[in-house]
Amino acid sequence: MPELPLLPEPGDPRLTRRIRGTDQTGAGTEIAVVEERPLTIYLNRQEIVTAMTIGDHPEYLALGFLRNQGMLRADDVVTGIDYDGEIETVVVRTARETSYEEKVQKKTRTSGCAVGTVFGDMMEGLEGLVLPAAELRTSWLYALAKEINTTPSLYLEAGAIHGTVLCRQDRPLVYMEDVGRHNAVDKVAGFMFRHGIGAQDKILYTTGRLTSEMVIKTALMGIPVLASRSGFTAWGVEIARQVGLTLIGRLRGQRFVCLSGEERLVRDADPSAVAEEDGRARRKAAS
Repeated sequence: MPELPLLPEPGDPRLTRRIRGTDQTGAGTEIAVVEERPLTIYLNRQEIVTAMTIGDHPEYLALGFLRNQGMLRADDVVTGIDYDGEIETVVVRTARETSYEEKVQKKTRTSGCAVGTVFGDMMEGLEGLVLPAAELRTSWLYALAKEINTTPSLYLEAGAIHGTVLCRQDRPLVYMEDVGRHNAVDKVAGFMFRHGIGAQDKILYTTGRLTSEMVIKTALMGIPVLASRSGFTAWGVEIARQVGLTLIGRLRGQRFVCLSGEERLVRDADPSAVAEEDGRARRKAAS
């Protein structure tokens, strides 16, 4: 397993491109722009989907996507993961024979950026799901928000990107980025599946909106807490309440809102003692 924490690599030349343009005054300028490339995912001999992605961690993305779609089971033995960078293809091979023709025919376009897709019934697997009765200290939330928002990342370098971070207490463990938040969370899921990381004591932090898709993915991963600096959708909140997921949004500086799973919260930090978020500090961290 890679050494933790696994953090973004904004200096990786494969992930951004320098492009010249003009600013509001007409003066010449040059900025970093995030790359976007297709990745076709196969499960054994069956082509499943082509996803638009920044191109890093293709193996984790493929594993996590298949796991979150219910196409990889918890007890599946992965016998190989073959990535071909020239044709932008990754093949996940399992000991079990698989066929998901019927499931693949039923598609739902989600509200995820870069157009997320869910195959089959979006609610499949949620019935009877019981999430762990974990504890969530508000001091952890404040510490995580500060550290994540100032960690060098593609978001700070170039924007147009979403981040998802797997955390334990006040410590970020795995920080993944992509053009779609669904891709970023799938990379985290793939990492957990590949390395046997338990979910019962984890927090998932995302920079994106708390939509139905994000709530469903987090619940199916078995993670009891989902937090974001962004806002909510009504269906996302409804599903979170249905499955008992703690849902924290608008987490900025001293402020946050909990719309589900309040019973896990331990308010051990005085909000007035927490510094307000400084957007300039976040930009400075990228320089």
